[in-house]
Amino acid sequence: MAGSKMTSTATNKMRAALKRGESKTDVAKVRAKAPYVWDGKNEDERPMTGEEMQVGSEAYRRQRGRPAGSDKESTTIRFDRDVLAAFRAGGPGWQTRMNAALRDWLKTHSPA
Repeated sequence: MAGSKMTSTATNKMRAALKRGESKTDVAKVRAKAPYVWDGKNEDERPMTGEEMQVGSEAYRRQRGRPAGSDKESTTIRFDRDVLAAFRAGGPGWQTRMNAALRDWLKTHSPA
């Protein structure tokens, strides 16, 4: 393996430890413990059902990305460094401010 610093001695030691049932990984530690059993008292500690997990992951996926109905288009454009530095110096929202400046310019100039 390129870049691997593991030697055959280390590999042999690791295999021997696994045969003895020893492991330092979190997965092995979790598998070794008894499964979680909810006591039925505190609703905040109740494990989620499969359906609840599915609904939660679908809701999370809907939150990601550009909002539906957006009329913006992604493009690649090159600006002078000093122009970008001036807009970025204003902090977060610099792209929105740059868009507004271009829109303002279009009010007084022909786009072509």
